[in-house]
Amino acid sequence: MRPYFQRCNGHNRLAIQLYEQNISLAEALQPSLSIFEVTLRNAIIRELERAAGNKEWYTYILSLPKLGSICNSLSIAISHIQARGETLSADKINGELTMGFWVSLFNADYKRILWKDLRRAFPNIPKNKRKRRMISTPLNAIRILRNRVFHNEAIGWNLDRLSKYHSLIIEVIEWINPEVTEWMKRMDRFDKVITMARIKRKWSHRL
Repeated sequence: MRPYFQRCNGHNRLAIQLYEQNISLAEALQPSLSIFEVTLRNAIIRELERAAGNKEWYTYILSLPKLGSICNSLSIAISHIQARGETLSADKINGELTMGFWVSLFNADYKRILWKDLRRAFPNIPKNKRKRRMISTPLNAIRILRNRVFHNEAIGWNLDRLSKYHSLIIEVIEWINPEVTEWMKRMDRFDKVITMARIKRKWSHRL
């Protein structure tokens, strides 16, 4: 609570309201962030399977040169699965790997090795954005927001910026599959929640 108390200069009631508002905003981002993560992961896996020629895409990645940190992450995931006494499979590995892993595949260090395959994960991206860095940058921005939400950190100091992040999530999903965003609208309450947050902010500033 310390950041909230400091932000409100000792107005404890406002600090608690901001904290509660942060929880509501984080909750409202859960659908879009979760759907983004699954959509991105599945699109990447699809293209890695295509490159590998089979579902065991991870063996293909482990066979490639100059993918040290990626191979290390895969080895750790494999060891975790085996330590639990589970049968190793592509599905198990897909679920074990973090969002940080999937996003890292678009790092500049791996451009020459992976980009030619992974760019196909975004079939609907505008032509002027079909560059690795134009994808890597928003993916990392969303990853950072996702980690802040899932680790219960403050995300709501700047509501306009938070709204832009939500729009970015939708935009990237549409690069992969626009039909997913249409389906997501049925459960995405973010616009309503942030509108209420703005109203409450204006009210609190009058106190």
